[in-house]
Amino acid sequence: MEKKATSQQGAGSERPDRPLPEGYRQGIITAITVLLGFSLALFRFWGFEAPGEWTSRSIVAAGTIVFAVLLQIIALVRSLRLEDDDPAEYRKTVVWFATSAVALLIGLLVATVVFAGTPIPK
Repeated sequence: MEKKATSQQGAGSERPDRPLPEGYRQGIITAITVLLGFSLALFRFWGFEAPGEWTSRSIVAAGTIVFAVLLQIIALVRSLRLEDDDPAEYRKTVVWFATSAVALLIGLLVATVVFAGTPIPK
């Protein structure tokens, strides 16, 4: 019976030391850079090329997109650190990335609503 307790303790202590599977860091770095590229292109269009006047709603949309870009940059910096090989740190980075994606979706939704209400100049 003591042997079972020892093997269970060994199994429990092996879990935190288990390294991140191959390709996980490369995958999240790729995902972050793709979303960051899209976000910057969206902000370029929304901030500089979209027709219409700036309103409080368009400022909220732009601010939300900028906030999402900042979160993506934080997630990218976290994913490039050596500490991100630790599964616990990797999970935190994924949370930062997911939060940035949600913020981007909110900004995109607000921008779409604002842009839909903007008359096209003739």
